[in-house]
Amino acid sequence: MSAPLVQARGLAVARGRRPVLHGVDLTLGAGEALAVVGPNGAGKSTLVRALAGLLPAAAGSVIVEGQPLSAWSRDHLGRVLALVTSEDHGPDALAVEDRVRLGRFPHRGPFRPWTEGDAEAVRRALDQAGIAHLCRRPLGTLSAGERQLAALARGLAQQPRILLLDEPAAHLDIGHQLRLFRVLDAVRATGVGVLAVAHDLPRAAAWATRMVLLAGGRVAAQGPPDAVLADPACAGAFEVSVRGHRVPGLAHPLYWFEEDTRPPAS
Repeated sequence: MSAPLVQARGLAVARGRRPVLHGVDLTLGAGEALAVVGPNGAGKSTLVRALAGLLPAAAGSVIVEGQPLSAWSRDHLGRVLALVTSEDHGPDALAVEDRVRLGRFPHRGPFRPWTEGDAEAVRRALDQAGIAHLCRRPLGTLSAGERQLAALARGLAQQPRILLLDEPAAHLDIGHQLRLFRVLDAVRATGVGVLAVAHDLPRAAAWATRMVLLAGGRVAAQGPPDAVLADPACAGAFEVSVRGHRVPGLAHPLYWFEEDTRPPAS
């Protein structure tokens, strides 16, 4: 088995004086689809930003391709790892194509001239995200979902080996969600490791090869998605009852969630 692309070892992170993550261990391998799920306030966004080097570790470490984050320069890391967030929209007046071009900056630096290779990477990213027809539109004229796809295209233009996404399906209708995950699968097929924070548990389970459940800043369960959703820790974290039903011809069970109205145990 090859070494992980990204590994967190006993990772602890604080926001100000407030501890958010506590001893998190996880790995992301080449070509893997890893979904990070958990209730609001579980630390999912903090985790993905710490993995990207945007938040320092209070304890533990993050290893990227065998080297600690501290060993990577920002530009060098940007040629290997891309982070896309639901707030990553860019200035309203900026054209979509120019927004996506910013993904090439780690490869070019401040002085290297624009190359045909850069232009091709931008064209491919726009096509993959399905927004080539929007390339000259100002970001401020786009819908929230279209702006989210522009942010994804910027990340794809980096041509990373590691793609981290925080709520990539936020603001997307069902059709665009299906396209998004199809794009992510095509990216994974080239060996890119993809980690996505997700709120939609059934959709995350249908897409991911592995799932990590965060609760209270700790890993409460991890493994194959079906096993994580069936774990009592999942029901406890979301305060729901979880039911799954297998349907002939479907690769994954159908899940539904009901509010847990039982009184707490005395």
